[in-house]
Amino acid sequence: MATITAQMVKELREKTGAGMMDCKKALSEVNGDMEAAIDFLREKGLSSAAKKADRIAAEGVANILVQGNEAVILEVNAETDFVAKNEGFQQLVKELSEFLLATKPATVEEANEAKMDSGLTVSQHISNAVAKIGEKITLRRFEIRTKTDADAFGPYLHMGGRIAVLTVLEGSTDSDAAKDVAMHIAAMNPKYISRDQVSEEEVEHERKVLTEQALNEGKPENIVAKMVEGRLGKYFEEICVLDQAFVKNSDQKVRDFVKSTGGTLVEFIRYEVGEGIEKREDNFADEVMSQVKGN
Repeated sequence: MATITAQMVKELREKTGAGMMDCKKALSEVNGDMEAAIDFLREKGLSSAAKKADRIAAEGVANILVQGNEAVILEVNAETDFVAKNEGFQQLVKELSEFLLATKPATVEEANEAKMDSGLTVSQHISNAVAKIGEKITLRRFEIRTKTDADAFGPYLHMGGRIAVLTVLEGSTDSDAAKDVAMHIAAMNPKYISRDQVSEEEVEHERKVLTEQALNEGKPENIVAKMVEGRLGKYFEEICVLDQAFVKNSDQKVRDFVKSTGGTLVEFIRYEVGEGIEKREDNFADEVMSQVKGN
């Protein structure tokens, strides 16, 4: 039997919005498996969200640079929000954006080893910035995209680069529309463009959870299947951008807005600073007290 720690209960609460005792019970039932506990709470109708966004766990900035038919989106991490606003840090992000777009390395590792005009590698250039700024800084990830003259990029930065979204609209040069779709994606955080991108495995998993949920609500079996299909439609609306009500006009689906431009949304990349990075769970007050006592 797995030991259920307070940290696990806290994490499950953050991901589902369910009560503490329910979270503890769910983890006990599934022997500490976090994903299974999320399903358990949803099946019992106790989760207020399929999964709240994973806690953002690092500072820094996401940035986009567009030059003609080429664009780069990148994330550079720092340790504190204070440094993310530092002029030297912002200059570094700008230099990295320009260098990546000009040289197009395939990976972060390749980028770090690449030589800049100064003769220093990107890694050394970052180290010099670290020495000046006084915080650990890392180039976490980047992606480069190209388009044709017949297409449009939609770059959007939210909250000064807390979230960055780059959309590619094919067959339309309406960059304002592409940017509006990027703004929508920043707000709604969809996982896919359309339903056909959702794997059969994911659809089946959702169908199973929704079926258990309906049966647990005491619904008669003969109407459960129909209910589940209806709820699956709502699920697609949550995860597929084209199925969502457009944030700038809720009477219109994003699909119809995109169609009105004469183009097709072929891709989007959404970076939220720190997503998926585990944050050290230190108790700051305890840390300060131990330093005080140590003196």
